[in-house]
Amino acid sequence: MTEANDTINPMQDTTTEAERVLVEMKRHAPMWKRAAQLDELIFARRVLILADLRRRYPHADADELHRRLAARLLPREDVIRIFDWDPEKEGY
Repeated sequence: MTEANDTINPMQDTTTEAERVLVEMKRHAPMWKRAAQLDELIFARRVLILADLRRRYPHADADELHRRLAARLLPREDVIRIFDWDPEKEGY
């Protein structure tokens, strides 16, 4: 059971004490480990975006998925310049 000063915010699933410990562990983690965790987060983001794109555009080929992924990750002007493809016209 949590104490009054260690309550769980309804929007969080972690007590303030547990969050403090996690932050402290992250602070003392070696840079290579922090970089690896960031890399994993970036990869997970792309996997989730691709899953959403496959759900929205089930008949899209690999090239179209690549353009749509780029449209989610890059500024519109860059997508138009690189792919000659406007995500505002084609959809994100």
